[in-house]
Amino acid sequence: MRTVQDTWSTDRVVAALYDTAVQRSATAWLGARVLWGFDFGVIDEEIRRMGELPPGTRVLDLPTGGGLALRALGPDHGLDYVAADLSTEMLDRARGRAAARGLTGIRFAQEDASALGFPDDAFDVVLSLTGLHCMAEPAAALAEFRRVLRPGGELRLTTVVRGAGRRHDDAVRLLRGLGVFGHVGTPEDLGEWLDAAGYAHVDRSQSGALAIVRATV
Repeated sequence: MRTVQDTWSTDRVVAALYDTAVQRSATAWLGARVLWGFDFGVIDEEIRRMGELPPGTRVLDLPTGGGLALRALGPDHGLDYVAADLSTEMLDRARGRAAARGLTGIRFAQEDASALGFPDDAFDVVLSLTGLHCMAEPAAALAEFRRVLRPGGELRLTTVVRGAGRRHDDAVRLLRGLGVFGHVGTPEDLGEWLDAAGYAHVDRSQSGALAIVRATV
């Protein structure tokens, strides 16, 4: 039986379809509203904030997807930026977009979020946009994000959660059946995973079926 890791690591068609939908403003906004009941402006705001980080900030963007967050950066961004994903298709697309924008200093890495190949305290910011729900082991991923963040570092995360409404939960079940979504928790599950990972301060909010998290180490 194909696992969600298999889907994202090897299925280039699924990755391409997802990336195409997310990168186009009309389909991204429509999908966010119809499937999950939130305004895609929430994601746009998270991306915009990345452009405000001071030069030298060490960033892990995982899953980077097709490089959605890179649109916040200019050629002189000055960040120590790692764009990571399990999907080779997504990484190829992100590399292409970085090149098209003239972005230098971006490192690309194929990584499994539940077992990151980075040392402790390696990053100042971990950005994880709408990806935790695609992981088989979200609790392990949150623990790994915590491990690679320096003391005082920040997790910026958005993820789909269960329990926001029947329509949203039906979509979760469908996407899990297709092997696209992994273990999707409730807001209560998410809180427990964050607590177990040992974040010092957690600020959580929710828009439709989308949870928005700011957590510090």
